[in-house]
Amino acid sequence: MATVVDLLTYPVKGCAGTSLDSAYLTPAGLAHDRSFMVVSVDGVYRTQRRDPRLALVRPTISADGGRLTLASAERGSGDGVRGGGDGLDLDVVTSAPRRDVDLFGATFRGIDQGEAAAAWLSDFLGAPSRLVRVPPEHDRRTDGLTPGTSGYADSSAVHLLSRASLGNLNARMAERGAPPLAMDRFRPNIVVDSRPEGSHGEDWAAEPHAEDRIRRMTIGAADLGYTKLAVRCAVTLVDQEAGARGGPEPLRTLAGYRRAPGGGVVFGAKFSVVRPGKLSVGDEVDVAEWGDAEA
Repeated sequence: MATVVDLLTYPVKGCAGTSLDSAYLTPAGLAHDRSFMVVSVDGVYRTQRRDPRLALVRPTISADGGRLTLASAERGSGDGVRGGGDGLDLDVVTSAPRRDVDLFGATFRGIDQGEAAAAWLSDFLGAPSRLVRVPPEHDRRTDGLTPGTSGYADSSAVHLLSRASLGNLNARMAERGAPPLAMDRFRPNIVVDSRPEGSHGEDWAAEPHAEDRIRRMTIGAADLGYTKLAVRCAVTLVDQEAGARGGPEPLRTLAGYRRAPGGGVVFGAKFSVVRPGKLSVGDEVDVAEWGDAEA
């Protein structure tokens, strides 16, 4: 068995995440996860691949999704809480005309969040930008072993990673003289770890990359189905505290032992939501079906 040790939602794609004690897992992922996206004036998505300063934007969203705050420690707003420094508080727009937005070459629809959000983000990123929200009628289908849906996430609704996998990576990097990396480099939604010492049952979470073999699992009141391994990109090179790209790690080390059969460097696993429900830190991860590792 394993337990959930962290839940993270990222209201604005590419921006900082929010750690939660509990959350509702919707068909599209944790509530409000990647429901907003920063785009160019032409509607093309922005991510940390080209705009690493997105990592410094600290969004927070109200429980009902009606209020969004954009803030950053760099702007003197402390920890990015509502109203801090010169952050921006917004009423979320859900009824404005839709516009086309581009995400990895696919066209979706978005609801523009207005001039104030556009001006704040354009100034902070140093590039003309707009903020859009997933419309209520958003009906995106994601691929993989268990098809599902998601908001503006790269692909599947949920990204899960274990502390054992990160520990193994950091140990390998240490052998090369590289410093350890924090979990936030990989931007997971669910982080799992071994059950407390003295618990009964198989301690699969102590095995690095055991999450790759999960095919069906229950966490709290929700069921999830495996879609695919998480292919890693240049976002993992961005220091999430500095908002700037660092050196070649972790991709350099991962490339030596985490190559997928079809190509690409992989780390962590992605899942679709089979049955929505509430999740909490401390919930046990009950694996109903295992498969073979792909990497």
